[in-house]
Amino acid sequence: MAQTCELCGKGPQFGNNISHAHNVTRRRWNVNLQQVKAVVNGASKRVRVCTGCIKAGKIVKA
Repeated sequence: MAQTCELCGKGPQFGNNISHAHNVTRRRWNVNLQQVKAVVNGASKRVRVCTGCIKAGKIVKA
């Protein structure tokens, strides 16, 4: 399952781990997704949305 918000489309960001010896390896920062029961088109549905959308009130919880 993709780590993306179903509302805003926010996904993981990528960067580097850098050790003290400056060894560089790839890493990723995942989005804080929560499964929430929300009202979508008048019906109650489970959606995976990021906490930013929940805090901003972009969804209506059912």
